[in-house]
Amino acid sequence: MDDCIIIGAGPAGLTAAIYLARFHLSIRLFDCGSSRAALIPRTNNHAGYPEGIPGPDLLALMLRQAERFSAVREGVEVTAIEREGDGFVVHAGDRAFPTRTILLATGVVNNRPDMDVAEHDAALARGLLRYCPICDGYEVTDKRVGVIGTGDHGMQEAIFLRGFTPHVTLIAHDGEHDLDAECRAALADAGIDWVDGPCTPIRVAGDEIIVDTADGERRFDSVYPALGSVIRSKLAIAAGAKANEEGCLEVDAHQRTSIPGLFAAGDVVKGLDQISNAMGQAGVAATAIRNLLAERAPIRR
Repeated sequence: MDDCIIIGAGPAGLTAAIYLARFHLSIRLFDCGSSRAALIPRTNNHAGYPEGIPGPDLLALMLRQAERFSAVREGVEVTAIEREGDGFVVHAGDRAFPTRTILLATGVVNNRPDMDVAEHDAALARGLLRYCPICDGYEVTDKRVGVIGTGDHGMQEAIFLRGFTPHVTLIAHDGEHDLDAECRAALADAGIDWVDGPCTPIRVAGDEIIVDTADGERRFDSVYPALGSVIRSKLAIAAGAKANEEGCLEVDAHQRTSIPGLFAAGDVVKGLDQISNAMGQAGVAATAIRNLLAERAPIRR
């Protein structure tokens, strides 16, 4: 039986693996290969990398560090979590893994605009498409930016980006905008234009990304989809863990969910989309896991 199984190998899961392995605990790291960090062309606000670092490179370095301390990574997708006594059984296909504790670090999946997958990923790699204005708003300073979205969420993202550039346009995804009087007033006060959709097709031409709107073709240096995301918390919820209306798992100050022994860290808890936040939560969770296991049975070398 493992001391802890970590589900998810993004920045949160890998940080926890490093901590737990260095606590001399037996751990297993399950990775289905879908960390959003792997899609980051270059993160420039992650401390310690003055020239920035591509997301895949950061994940590779973190995995190498975890494996240095004997963490075991398995490229499998977990299909269910089952409670068994004080512990759990983690199911991956036709295999079952008993464990004393679990850390869920499965993150979220961004809702994407209507684009060909290959063209979407190529645009993302070039910075023509971006998903995190907190991460890379600096990179669009004074550039032409389109925000695909509507309602309060779309309005807030557009206004956030207005802090980096005066050239912001909010584009409805499906058709007419769903903006109440307060949203329209806030956009107007910020000097942000808004146009109705549907915003298809979206295509790349040279160094521009082009969006067709109800008012005709619009050309941008970068486009931010503000279409929300899917919280990957269904494994924990199916096991009985509490979550908010959006699906984010409820945790306490030690990253403990409502199920004893089940912990969560990263965007599955709070979708801040920040590597540093995910890593901090993982450090807290890993220490709490170690202390819980010590309470159940003293840890001795």
